[in-house]
Amino acid sequence: MRVLVIEDNEDLRLAIGGSLRGAGFAVDSVGDLPQADEALTVNAYDCAVFDRMLPSGDSLAYVRRNRPSVPVLFLTARDSVADRIAGLEHGDDYLVKPFAMDELTARVRSLCRRVSASLPPVLRCGDLEIDVGRRAVRRAGVLLTVTPKEFMVLELLVLRQGAPVSRTELVEYAWDEHVAPASNVLAGVIKQLRKKLREPEMIRTVRDHGYTIGPA
Repeated sequence: MRVLVIEDNEDLRLAIGGSLRGAGFAVDSVGDLPQADEALTVNAYDCAVFDRMLPSGDSLAYVRRNRPSVPVLFLTARDSVADRIAGLEHGDDYLVKPFAMDELTARVRSLCRRVSASLPPVLRCGDLEIDVGRRAVRRAGVLLTVTPKEFMVLELLVLRQGAPVSRTELVEYAWDEHVAPASNVLAGVIKQLRKKLREPEMIRTVRDHGYTIGPA
């Protein structure tokens, strides 16, 4: 499994790389967003570890803008509720500094396993199509712009289409077992997905159970 580390502090970058290599990962490391952009364009990774605030810019803004087709773990000293929610909405996990290297390694391994899980290359539900490899979503042939969290929630709903998926299952699938989003975050993701999928509505609320998706 191959990991990209983006961290401007050289000592920390070397420490993270050494810890991940010691756990069996192949690691590339860079110090700024332009280098990260080049690496993500040229190479295939199973996970990217972004320091949140870099001299070259806010990595969350970069991820939001570019939507890299790889799970993202943010490292951040910003631990307010708003910052944590933003990190969970636009990335796949976050870790507040200072952190234990063993915990970082465990979270990276979890994200890499998520990618390597056996899934069909393309998932379909009516006129909705999810390209798992490219992390692209189309409805009626139209490409939709979705966040990483929206993609994961939609992916699980389509994998289980026709059956209700509980809120707990969606949270565990999209946010990783180490973290729990604020209670209203999942509802917000569902609301945005409904808006982006447009009419006729596909995602339905199942009272006391969660959500389900099916052809309109």
